[in-house]
Amino acid sequence: MVEAAVGDANGLEFEPISRETVSSQIRAQLLRRITTGELRPGARMPSERDLAEQFRVARTSVREAMQGLLSLGVVERRGNRSFVAEHLPEVVVNRPDDRKGFVTQLFETRRVLEVPIFALAAVRADDVTRARVSDLADQFHGDLDIADFRRLDREFHTTVAAACGNPLLIELYGKVLDELFRSQEFDDLLSDEKNRAEVRRIVADSGAAHEAIALAFAVGDIEEMERCTREHVSAVAQAMVDDLV
Repeated sequence: MVEAAVGDANGLEFEPISRETVSSQIRAQLLRRITTGELRPGARMPSERDLAEQFRVARTSVREAMQGLLSLGVVERRGNRSFVAEHLPEVVVNRPDDRKGFVTQLFETRRVLEVPIFALAAVRADDVTRARVSDLADQFHGDLDIADFRRLDREFHTTVAAACGNPLLIELYGKVLDELFRSQEFDDLLSDEKNRAEVRRIVADSGAAHEAIALAFAVGDIEEMERCTREHVSAVAQAMVDDLV
């Protein structure tokens, strides 16, 4: 008779093994480009061939990643091409005659949306997103040129917003940011030579504000997130309207 093994293995616990697939990594990169607005709602997705060449992977892995995005509802098929899903109509606004008036309207709209969206994101974000936002905050510094600052600024805000978990809010917020960042009025104020010193101050002050937002986001502090977000948007709006010419 064979004796039973010494000890009882029933009480042992094992952690599941996780191995991220190539397709899941591709899906994550594409999803991030969508949530940050680099791939806008309604935009045509790159072809499987182009993506396979850029990622240096087989087209089957790209096809699996695209299928995942289709399942999430962030990508849709039209004929034989894929497009970023668009559930809401384009934001169409009647611009006032003066450029500061339009910028004021955009910042008021942004404040109304951004504060509650960021509060939701603070409690719903996963650890990976919290770490990503902290990393983005660390990249801000006073010597950033305005083009790099604007790119990083948009990525920071859209990455936080995407963690709110509400696709409609994410899309609506993205459209407002897109209208702001693409507006000629906004570009004119930031690029005017007479505003150079004030723009440098806005860049420097925004770095500290992003750090405060990232800290509140990292610990899921709703009240602190609301306060930091409200103060940041209000400060930038005031600087753009009152201090720039």
